[in-house]
Amino acid sequence: STVVFGSDSHTTSHGAFGAAGIPVGRTETASLWALGETWLKVPESFKIIIKGTPQKNIFPKDVILHIIGKIGADGATYISVEFTGEYVDKMSMGGRMTFCNLSAEMGAKDAIIPVDDTTRAFLKDRLKKEYEPLYADKDAKYAKTLEFDVTNLKPQIAKPHKVDNVSDVSEVAGKKVDVFFLGTCTNGRVEDLEVAANILKGKKIKADSRLLVYPASKEVLLTCLDKGIIKTLVEAGGEINTPACGPCLGAYGGVLAPNERALSTANRNFKGRMGCSENTEVYLASPATVAVSALYGEITEYKGE
Repeated sequence: STVVFGSDSHTTSHGAFGAAGIPVGRTETASLWALGETWLKVPESFKIIIKGTPQKNIFPKDVILHIIGKIGADGATYISVEFTGEYVDKMSMGGRMTFCNLSAEMGAKDAIIPVDDTTRAFLKDRLKKEYEPLYADKDAKYAKTLEFDVTNLKPQIAKPHKVDNVSDVSEVAGKKVDVFFLGTCTNGRVEDLEVAANILKGKKIKADSRLLVYPASKEVLLTCLDKGIIKTLVEAGGEINTPACGPCLGAYGGVLAPNERALSTANRNFKGRMGCSENTEVYLASPATVAVSALYGEITEYKGE
């Protein structure tokens, strides 16, 4: 089995590949480099079973935001979260990465999705050596088992200034948005950008809006170029940036000015997260919600058209 330590709070993303991805601080990272070992308290586990078939306008980001809203920002603190169920079985790798990435926002120590054919197909041409899949023991005991049915779920949004401050998009529809942010380690993969491109194809974003696009990696960028996704986003008014974090952590390339509001596919919406904290707001939603909202310059529910 594989344990991955990373100096990023969303190292939990590795759970999509069946690996235990555990975030650590910078000092601990330096210690790992020097010593090659560390210690951990073995966490308790939550089993989250997701069932049902969602409507066509629902994406993994909607589902995981809904779960975080129910569990709470500290509801799974130092917990190993295992996602399973019919919905998870059908999810793409991109969706699984979104799930595990955002598990950090409910306090999870790590998140795991059992390895299956989808995982193996994704890893086939990316691995240089054999790996041992990680599965739960047949007699595993869980601190909690939680079930969610996504059949009637509506598009979700996390409102300022907490990721667990979640509601239906329709509850905040109509709020003017200045910056639309598409990308990051949460939703910057090919399928995410493709969803947005399909919505924006042949259309233009609102004239006084900004649509920032940050592919998650060079591989994603090149694939999107080959598929014409980047061309579609540029023609719609999107600004394509080098694969990176960008304004997600308030670093550069689209940070908010005073009194601005952002709608983002990222993973955090804390006050000041995207730069200036002077009367700014960040909302979190799916790539579909961000794309359709950019057309109108305001928060808009994606209805699957």
